[in-house]
Amino acid sequence: MIMTILGWIVFGLVVGAIARFIMPGRQSMGMMMTIVLGVLGSFVGGFLGSLFHEGGPALVHASGWIGSIIGALLLLFGYSYLSKP
Repeated sequence: MIMTILGWIVFGLVVGAIARFIMPGRQSMGMMMTIVLGVLGSFVGGFLGSLFHEGGPALVHASGWIGSIIGALLLLFGYSYLSKP
């Protein structure tokens, strides 16, 4: 159980960092928000993948990294758009 949680944290940090690196501009968020961005991006990417393809859980494993990064980019775009004054 603990290893699963640590795995999600590391995965979220890596995916969130990649999304922040790809997205142009400065995002003012710390490490915790980067982890949350990556984990939520993974769920968004899996959800979008299930909408476009009827692959079920196997689709999440096949395109996990790519779908997670795309989902994180979408969330980061929305966060950047909503946080501008």
